Amino acid sequence: MLDFGENLTGIIPRNEVDYITCDEYGFTKPSICKNKLNSYVQFKVKEIYSDNQVILSRKKANEEALNWMNENLKPGQIVKGIVKNIRKYGVFVEIGAGVTGLLHIEDISVSRIKSPEERFYSGQKINVMIKSIDKEKKQIVLSYKELYGTWEENVKTISEKMILDGIVKEADKYKNGLFIELKPNLVGMAEYQEGYEYGQQVKVYVKKIINDKKKIKLVIV
Repeated sequence: MLDFGENLTGIIPRNEVDYITCDEYGFTKPSICKNKLNSYVQFKVKEIYSDNQVILSRKKANEEALNWMNENLKPGQIVKGIVKNIRKYGVFVEIGAGVTGLLHIEDISVSRIKSPEERFYSGQKINVMIKSIDKEKKQIVLSYKELYGTWEENVKTISEKMILDGIVKEADKYKNGLFIELKPNLVGMAEYQEGYEYGQQVKVYVKKIINDKKKIKLVIV
């Protein structure tokens, strides 16, 4: 039962619950399942009674979402979604009444992160881009980093000799420098120094911007 307030209640009969769930990898598959208590649910209104009670159908919403996926969804398309499950390798995002896609950790931002929880939380509403779709297997791969803007768009907001806030991300494997995140899609490199840890906030001086190589040289101050 669902409570809409103002004495209006809704019921999803047993034969109208989901027939979409996720496989072991988190991708959409048809299968009878039950909704979890307090979970976010999309549904269709099936019938309305005079006693302020509404009969709802999750199954019908599932069917329409699958049809929408098969008929309209294309790579490059931007859609709205809700973060449903966070794993160390990525985020599962529901983009419509049970239709779920996987956002791999490397597609979250240009700046590398150790955990998707650095960017997202369960239940968060986000926009995502369709990276690829396999309609036969009902598998959707998503991307998020494009929504932060391109390198060229981000670098327009900074200039040489500026002092900025940054976040230490990682060291070059040969210790040639430290990668510093200025924005999720904008990373510069500072001279390597011992004692700096992943996630540490620092102040940096913009020494040089090399536009043709998409590089930014920084100095930790």
